[in-house]
Amino acid sequence: MSTLEKPSSTSTPGVRTHEVDNQAEPLVDFNVFEADTTLVEAVSREGAEWASDRISAVGAHAGSGDVIELGRLANDNPPKLRTHDRYGNRVDEVEFHPAWHELLGASVGFELHSLPWREPQPGAHVARGAAFICFGHAEAGVGCPISMTYSVLPALRHQPELAAEWEPRFLSDSYDPSNRPAPEKAGALAGMGMTEKQGGSDVRANTTVARPLNGGGPGAEYELSGHKWFMSAPMCDAFLVLAQADGGISCFLFPRWLPDGSRNNFRLQRLKDKLGNRSNASSEVEFDGAWARMVGEEGAGVRTIIEMVNHTRLDCVLGGSAGMRVGVAQAINHASQREAFGRTLTDWPLMQNVLADLAIESEAATISAMRLARAYDEAIAGDEGAQSFKRISNAVLKYWITKRAPVHAGESLECLGGNGYVEESGMPRLYREAPLNSIWEGSGNVQCLDVLRAMVKSPGSLEAFFAEVAEGESDPRVAAAAKELRTELGDMAELEARARSIVERMALLLQGSLMVRYADEAPADAFCASRLGGDWGRAFGTLPAGTDFTRIIDRARAAT
Repeated sequence: MSTLEKPSSTSTPGVRTHEVDNQAEPLVDFNVFEADTTLVEAVSREGAEWASDRISAVGAHAGSGDVIELGRLANDNPPKLRTHDRYGNRVDEVEFHPAWHELLGASVGFELHSLPWREPQPGAHVARGAAFICFGHAEAGVGCPISMTYSVLPALRHQPELAAEWEPRFLSDSYDPSNRPAPEKAGALAGMGMTEKQGGSDVRANTTVARPLNGGGPGAEYELSGHKWFMSAPMCDAFLVLAQADGGISCFLFPRWLPDGSRNNFRLQRLKDKLGNRSNASSEVEFDGAWARMVGEEGAGVRTIIEMVNHTRLDCVLGGSAGMRVGVAQAINHASQREAFGRTLTDWPLMQNVLADLAIESEAATISAMRLARAYDEAIAGDEGAQSFKRISNAVLKYWITKRAPVHAGESLECLGGNGYVEESGMPRLYREAPLNSIWEGSGNVQCLDVLRAMVKSPGSLEAFFAEVAEGESDPRVAAAAKELRTELGDMAELEARARSIVERMALLLQGSLMVRYADEAPADAFCASRLGGDWGRAFGTLPAGTDFTRIIDRARAAT
């Protein structure tokens, strides 16, 4: 028999080809709230301990393997636009995968859209914020309609008769996905339409026109004609939109259905093909004599809708914090089980440095987000100092946390190596989602300009900011950074050109003060040494030698 004719062996003795080892077990079926020490501490400290059991219920739900799978399905099967029915009638509907409806229904059932308004009490915004962070472990896309419904009420209350009509619908804990008039539904959700093709963030350049039907004025009926470049969550039941009335840019409540039960005069032109947030629909819409009612005073549209925007900006801060927590939990879970070069990854000092750096970034984000949520509770209770602090810190933290989220997600993904680059890990979805919160409700430049505007128009807000920082100045690094920042703010030359640098330093200073007061000693010291003391590089994993990496990592570990 020739060599070519010899039978080949189907296996080599002693060689295993199909046994899987040295792979991490997935991080599923755990309570994401109870596994997050930083968040548990913040809930208690910031006045929401009364809601711990409710937040824990959200955490158990969001950490379930079945619910995490729903998030994957909702993103793998994005919404589809149906403009007409089979007979050619205009319907303007968006079809979602059943997984989306399950996730959104759970969010409504947990009152993530309504808790502070249904049960107004100290700590209500903190409780809701913590639950919002927890649900982000399962899926971020449903946060859009949830956030807008949560945020619409402060703006809508500028028009009491409209608030009286719509609040009970928005506060319902029943999710009703049917496309029919709101009075016939068990509950309603709210959306928003501000930007237009020619204006973007410059909403005063909007060209959509509002024509009064019965004399005009607050609460009156108008017809809207124009186009919105982005209208979020187009299957919601009503939307706050901006349009040009005779007296200037004004705010309007636009419902999908007319009072007589017929469709309102609008057309969904297309859905946006987005980088991330693919489970959620974002649309372009055309108004063709659409019926709407004015909210607030004519010409005061920006001032009216900003009440909604401020609350959605809080949710951008919460959403960025949620993404960081997901990333570091996944990174530590993988590195704690994976071996390389004869040792577990977490035994290697360089990987310890990376994981610890990711952990303190996440902890600082969570602590500062929860502190901001407390300011919302205190401001509602009439605390003027809290209102001033919220005025400036909302933009400072929205800028910085959402800016840090994409790079944090990228480094967290890299900790999983090639496993993190494949879709099945969930990390690519986290990475694509990360830039959204920086863009939504005003990009980085808009936030920086808002900080400068607050300094000029509300000088008390800057003093409230420094008063908060001063509580952590027992640490000399915080005190020195605060002194340097005050000196820089004394120079008004080319302030706008320096705005990003200033706001970044404000964010790090605030986070450093909060970490000194509220975090464990190891992450607090590492944060101040790196972010304030200058012993830090330009990438994660550059904390100073001698940092207690193990203590920081163990604190951030999500024990299942």
